Amino acid sequence: MRKLNFVFLLMVGLTLMFWVGCEDRNKADKVQREQTEKSMLEMNRQVGMPAIKNYQEKKLAKMIFELRDQANLITYTYIITITGKKVFLGKSIGYGLPYSIQYTNPMKKVTGTHGNVTLPQPDPNGLFMPDGLSATWIMLINPKTGKPKPVYIENEIIVSPFRL
Repeated sequence: MRKLNFVFLLMVGLTLMFWVGCEDRNKADKVQREQTEKSMLEMNRQVGMPAIKNYQEKKLAKMIFELRDQANLITYTYIITITGKKVFLGKSIGYGLPYSIQYTNPMKKVTGTHGNVTLPQPDPNGLFMPDGLSATWIMLINPKTGKPKPVYIENEIIVSPFRL
């Protein structure tokens, strides 16, 4: 019985120590957040925002998005060998998709006993895609049939709207 009481008291003591330690860390994080916010406000006061007038990069991004959205966009795909040589793979449709792209939002918010938590969410196929996988799906046009087929490529590639 004494041993059981000792174990119980030890567990309560360790829990309190952990809780107090977390509380102190949260206070330190809060102080750092407040100091960083204060510093950022002062930086913005002194430096200000860039005087962007033409919004050229935004216009170029819009143009690229619209050009990529063409239904019959024919491109030409090359792989880059270890020696840096370009090797023509063939005609393709579009610019390819990174293998790690997800069709649905990769994260979901869940409300639980500890408040709101963000958890990974699978794609419709039930799989969780990795971050930053350096592979690409290219829709290469089969030269014999003229029909596009997906090709998985891990090499470094170039996809161009004209032959290089």
